[in-house]
Amino acid sequence: MNGQTSHQQPKDRHDDDATLTEFLASLMDYTPTIPDELVEHYLAKSGFQCPDTRLTRLVAVATQKFIADVATDALQQCKARPAVIKDKRDKQQKEKRLILTMEDLSKALREYGVNVKHQEYFADTPSAGLDPASRDE
Repeated sequence: MNGQTSHQQPKDRHDDDATLTEFLASLMDYTPTIPDELVEHYLAKSGFQCPDTRLTRLVAVATQKFIADVATDALQQCKARPAVIKDKRDKQQKEKRLILTMEDLSKALREYGVNVKHQEYFADTPSAGLDPASRDE
């Protein structure tokens, strides 16, 4: 058995290398949703610089996939949440309309190891959040 495995391993590696080379070449013809300039900006901001456009596009595709997965999971969280129905007239409309909340998004991101902390907002009075000079008026 070991003799067969050793003969197959170099062939499998060659197939993997060929597949990777083909995939990287296909990235040159692909225009990702996230622009190259934006990806390059954040890569440079994190201290990474690479002149190879294929690598930039690979990061863009991976980012796009991550965002799509998070959005799908957040939608599932939203659908799992019980809908609040005020009266029977709104019942039909509420069944069709989903409202994605920050809580849904936070739960979805938590599954990927991203913890979102959002501030609590308090509006005790109508003038809360206004400039102190305008409160006296």
